[in-house]
Amino acid sequence: MAVRRPAALSACAFLLIFSTQSFAKDEQADGDAVTCLAQAIYFEARGESEKGQRAVGRVILNRAASGVYPESVCGVVYQGSHRGPACQFSFACDGIPDVTREKAAWKKAEEIAASLIACDPPCHKSLEREDAVWTSTHYHADFVSPRWAKKLKQTGTIGSHIFYASG
Repeated sequence: MAVRRPAALSACAFLLIFSTQSFAKDEQADGDAVTCLAQAIYFEARGESEKGQRAVGRVILNRAASGVYPESVCGVVYQGSHRGPACQFSFACDGIPDVTREKAAWKKAEEIAASLIACDPPCHKSLEREDAVWTSTHYHADFVSPRWAKKLKQTGTIGSHIFYASG
């Protein structure tokens, strides 16, 4: 699969994404981490602020690093998508073709995804100290009330998404 480097990313930062990330190592088998993360950001949060889009992306990266979910970004994004309503992210199993019609929003999602993946562990720790939302492993839109939300600790709200962390 040919990988396009988002325009806002330097060649060095782009190479860093694929050479140093622990969860990027198994993306070869099931897709490109930046593309999968960008798809999730685009389809789940393109109408949100940049902070909200980054928070949705962080949920996916936190899951991939947790040891509880698939270890790859694409594995997390598409977990359960073959089982219909058992999927983790609604866009992956809603039956609607995943076509990116809004070019500017897609470009922004790619840039956010690439920058999140390029962020090394100290960068992530710095974000976590600034805002508990960055530790989240779950989120949902504010117009739904999933049963699982009662079992998790709410970490905050950004736009129309409510975020949660385990324990």
